[in-house]
Amino acid sequence: MTQEPDDVAAAIAGELSLMDPAVRSSRTEAARLLDPEFTEVGASGRRYTYAETVVGLPDHPGSSPAGPRDEPAEITGTLLAPGLVHLTYETRFAGRRARRSSLWRKKDEHTGWRMYYHQATPVPHDIP
Repeated sequence: MTQEPDDVAAAIAGELSLMDPAVRSSRTEAARLLDPEFTEVGASGRRYTYAETVVGLPDHPGSSPAGPRDEPAEITGTLLAPGLVHLTYETRFAGRRARRSSLWRKKDEHTGWRMYYHQATPVPHDIP
């Protein structure tokens, strides 16, 4: 019996949690959802490590309950291999769009699903 729907759903739930200001503003919660080997290539083109992300996320846009939030759309996922899910989706944030891709991995039952890699690509206003 395949775990694909459950695995994809768990990765999507983790992705949405990382967009929640309550999670983003908590280094403990962010660290729980990010793999220790995590890296990100942001929409700016800058590369972020796990340590930079855990430390900086509470001050990053989208981390304040009173401020703007990422608005995700069309999240889809595929189980690439046991313990590895690829998600793709688009976000809107303060009038800007980005196409996003994340890899979530599950090393064991104790740690659960964690984001291993994330990339955001800005979408110019003139592209549908």
